[in-house]
Amino acid sequence: MVPSAHVVDQGMVVDPPAGLPGERFPHPWAAYPACSPRSVPHPMGRTLENKQQIVEELKGLLGEAELALVLDFKGLTIKEMSDLRTRLQASNGVCKVTKNTLMRRAIDGDSAWSELESLLTGTNAFILVKGDVGGAVKAVQSFQKDSKKSETKGGLFEGKLLSQADIKAIGDLPSKEVLMAQIAGAINGVATKLAVGINEVPSGLARDRKSTRLNSSHLVI
Repeated sequence: MVPSAHVVDQGMVVDPPAGLPGERFPHPWAAYPACSPRSVPHPMGRTLENKQQIVEELKGLLGEAELALVLDFKGLTIKEMSDLRTRLQASNGVCKVTKNTLMRRAIDGDSAWSELESLLTGTNAFILVKGDVGGAVKAVQSFQKDSKKSETKGGLFEGKLLSQADIKAIGDLPSKEVLMAQIAGAINGVATKLAVGINEVPSGLARDRKSTRLNSSHLVI
């Protein structure tokens, strides 16, 4: 059985089951390389220095992010959280599991993310995206469909809170690859039209010159 993740007062911990004799479980943070602070929390709680490091890390990620989604991760297993993290990699998204109080400190005084405050209740995982926002939303939606777990509580884009309809609309956007292909196709189409137009110029000039000569030959002096 894979353990579920739980939040306690002093930070994020994962309580593995006792297991069978001789059965080994990975360190609680082993499956969260992109969902955990850089340092492993002490079993008795985080020190002030640990907390400040996490806050600074969150500030750095938020400073580069274009989109933030807030997920209720209650009930998700370590394996499922790792799966979500892996799906987000392609769109340059990261998953951070941290206390609401630390995220609150990270957004304090930052007008671009201040509206996130209204979502800071319960057990939250924060999806921060600085690349393909549409791809990241698709990855989250696909994960939720497959796992039948977690709920997107809301999100923030360019300082504005997103409704569920907004998030769905972003998920319906074409992927970055498809969008680039469409742009390339449009550019090629314009280039082709320009080339055809340029090629028509000499022919047009020739026709004009021929027409001028014919008209001149019919002049009566």
